[in-house]
Amino acid sequence: MEDCCDFIQWLGADMSIKILMCLDNPTDLVRASAVSSSWRQFVIANGLSKQLCIRMFPEVSNIANVIELNDGIEPLQNRYETPAERENRVFAFLARGLTSFMRKDCMLEAVVASSTDNYPQEGIHNTLEPGDRVDQRASYWSSQGAVDPTVPEVLVYKLTSNLCVITEIHIHPFQAYFQFGFPIYSAKAVRFRLGHLKPNYEFEINIKDKPSSALRFINESVVWTYTSPSFPMAQESRLQKFKLPEPALCIGGYLQIELLGRVQKQEMDEKYYICVCHVRAVGRPLSPAFDVDITDPSGKCTLKHDTDAEYCSPTKSEGESSGSPSRFRSFTASIRGWEQMILNTLLGGGVVVGHEEDSEEDDIVGMV
Repeated sequence: MEDCCDFIQWLGADMSIKILMCLDNPTDLVRASAVSSSWRQFVIANGLSKQLCIRMFPEVSNIANVIELNDGIEPLQNRYETPAERENRVFAFLARGLTSFMRKDCMLEAVVASSTDNYPQEGIHNTLEPGDRVDQRASYWSSQGAVDPTVPEVLVYKLTSNLCVITEIHIHPFQAYFQFGFPIYSAKAVRFRLGHLKPNYEFEINIKDKPSSALRFINESVVWTYTSPSFPMAQESRLQKFKLPEPALCIGGYLQIELLGRVQKQEMDEKYYICVCHVRAVGRPLSPAFDVDITDPSGKCTLKHDTDAEYCSPTKSEGESSGSPSRFRSFTASIRGWEQMILNTLLGGGVVVGHEEDSEEDDIVGMV
């Protein structure tokens, strides 16, 4: 200390990287880079912001390059900035987005079900409705009947963003209140997959006339990059919450729900069915600030950062009050340079996206 020794120079690059990578908060890494110009260059040259993102979510390693956009359209060009500086800034913002608290329903569209009993009256689109009745009629998805109770079913959805951190999946089995005995057509267990379309594939959401072709397209063109463990489902008419062991990053925006096994026969035909009245994916979308383009069948992608966008979608998060701190979001969204980001963080004006609140309406099923 008396000699004003810089510990990065004294310890060497390898040991300094190990020490700085012990920081698990993006804000702390930004503060470290503000100590001096040499520390800032050390963080940039060694890609520590990207390494932090990869440590939190290994899927980030599939990001091959980054692009900064102005208003989501025009790439930004700064002749005084190196590609490494730009990449470091983008991953620093991404790290803040990945660690922000949010509880939002991330469902956008119901894509296709593996089977439907009475299409489209009992189609998968009904599962986006929060209740089991809409306009005085029953609202639910029903599988086709099966003699074998082990026959599984699949539900596929498009998420609100191509980049989403998913923490829980909620499923409400349907209770047939119009049948004798009020049977509940739940599954025995559930499992979840997250993934993306292969590059150069396009899919028209809500193909209502040919669901079989839509499912075939999904099987051929979607790459599933995350698979959860299976969770037991209770034969109860309530919103059952399945919390993932760790938050999962979905790059590509597709969710598949596998319903494993059947427990309830329908009295009139002695066949087993699975029926669901509501599905919800809970997490935090990173749009519109971030988007991805899949560029390679292996999952390599380009990360696009819109510098003028807010860090969460404009709809309110679950449990967010009308007095949400939108003025802080607007302030953060206006940041341009790395130095401005450091100043903003040190002053405590980082990205604010709402607070995660515990729900008390149901017990969490499959809690790890």
